[in-house]
Amino acid sequence: MKKAGSLRKRWLRNTVGVVCFFGLACVFAVAAVFGVYYYSALEADMRYRAGNTADFFAENVNQDYNNFYQSCINYAKSYSQKDKLELQFIDVNGNVVATSYGEWMDDSPNTQDIRDALSSRDTGKFVGKDPITGERVMALSKAMIYNNGEVIGVLRYVTSTKLVDRQIALVVMYAVLALSVVILVVVLSNNYYIRSIIVPMSEITEKAQLIAAGSYGSQIQTKYDDEIGELADTINDLSLQISQNEKVQRDFISSLSHELRTPLTSITGWSETLLAGDTLDPDTRRGMRIILREGKRLTEMVVDLLDFNRIQDGRMTLNMELYDIRGEFEDTVFMYSSRAAQDGIQLEYLENEDDIPEISCDHERMRQVFLNILDNAAKHGGEGKKIDASICMDGQEVVIQIRDYGPGIPEDELPLVKKKFFRGSMKNRGTGIGLAVCEEIVNLHSGTLTLENAEGGGTLVTVRLPAFQ
Repeated sequence: MKKAGSLRKRWLRNTVGVVCFFGLACVFAVAAVFGVYYYSALEADMRYRAGNTADFFAENVNQDYNNFYQSCINYAKSYSQKDKLELQFIDVNGNVVATSYGEWMDDSPNTQDIRDALSSRDTGKFVGKDPITGERVMALSKAMIYNNGEVIGVLRYVTSTKLVDRQIALVVMYAVLALSVVILVVVLSNNYYIRSIIVPMSEITEKAQLIAAGSYGSQIQTKYDDEIGELADTINDLSLQISQNEKVQRDFISSLSHELRTPLTSITGWSETLLAGDTLDPDTRRGMRIILREGKRLTEMVVDLLDFNRIQDGRMTLNMELYDIRGEFEDTVFMYSSRAAQDGIQLEYLENEDDIPEISCDHERMRQVFLNILDNAAKHGGEGKKIDASICMDGQEVVIQIRDYGPGIPEDELPLVKKKFFRGSMKNRGTGIGLAVCEEIVNLHSGTLTLENAEGGGTLVTVRLPAFQ
C-alpha cells in the first residue's frame, strides 16, 4: 500500500507539475502580450494627441514669447479631457508653465521624456514612478518649436497607468482562474484514472504478499480484462501451481517420514540391545554407538519433518494440562548433559530460588522444544565447549534461556534463522526446520521464542511462556 501511495503521488506530481509549468508559462505570456497591447495602445493615443496639439500651436500661433506662453495657459485651462490625461507645458529649463490641473507646480517633473524631447527636438517617452506624486505614470513629451525654428518648450501628456495595470491584472486573474480549473480537472481525471490502476494493483500486491508468506492457492478476484487482469491471472496460476507442488512435497515428506520410522526404530532398538550385551569387542561397540547416535538423530529429524507437515496443514494440536514446567526443563537438561559430555561440552544448569508455578502446557511438546534448542546449542555452539541453561520468573512470564559460547549468528542472518529450511552460512548438518517447529509450538502456547547474539560471544535463545492464563 505504501508503494501504491507513492505511485499515486509521483504520478500526480509529475502530471500536475507539467500542467502547472506550461500553464504558468501561458499566464506569463498572456500577461506580457496584454501588457504590451494596452501600453502600446495608450502610447499610440498619447502620441497622436501630442502630435496634433504640437501641430496646432506650430501652425496657428504666431505670437511673441509672452503671448505664446499665455496661449499655452489658456489652452491648458480649457482642456476638455483633463479627467483622463494631464496636459503640461514645460519651458526649456524643465519648469512647468501651465497644466490642465489649473495650478502650477513648484517642482519640475525632471523625467527622461522631457530631456529626450528637448535634445532630439522630437518626442520622448517615460513609464515609471512620478518623482513628484509617486504614482506610476506614462508620460509623452513633444518638443514645441517656434516659427523661427527654436525649441521653446515641451508639450507633455501624463496619465496614470492604474487603469491599464488593473486591466492587465484582471486578465492575469482570469488566466490564473482558468489554469486552476484546468489543474483541478487534470487532478480529478488523473486521480480517477490512477485509482482504476492502483486499487486493483493494491489488491494484487496484498494477495501476492499472502502467497509469498505461505498462503498458497489464494486467488485474486479481478473484473479487469486488460494487462492488470492478465497479471492477476498469471499470479493466480502461479499460486495454484505452488499450492499443488507444496501438496506433493508435503505428501512425499509425510510418506517418506512414516516409511523411515519403522527401519529407524529397528536400527536404534537393535543397537541398544547389542550395546547392552558383553559380546562386542571395543571397536565394534564404538561403531554401534555411532550407529545408535546417528539413528536417534535421524529419528529426531523424521519427527521434525512430521511436525512440520502438521504445522503446514494446520493439524498440530496440543494436549494442554497443568504441569511443573521447571521440573520438565530440569529433567531435560540433566538428561541432555550426559549426551553433551560425550562431545566434551559442559552443560551447566543455573539454579535459582524463584517460585515457578505449574502452567498450562503440553509438556511433551515443550520437552521437544528444549531438546531441539539444546541440540542446536551443542551443534552450532559446541566450539565453546559450554552451554548455560536457566529458568526463572519475569513478572507474569516463565523465562527459559539457553546460551552457548560458540561463534554466534551473523547479524544479517538473525532475522532468518527461524524460517523454514534456512541454514545460512552454518556448516553443521540439519534440515533447517527445527527452530521453525519450535517457534510454532511456543506460539501455540501464546509464548515467544527469540534468538540473539550474547555479550561476549555465543547465541542466546529465550523462550517466554505466560505463567497465568
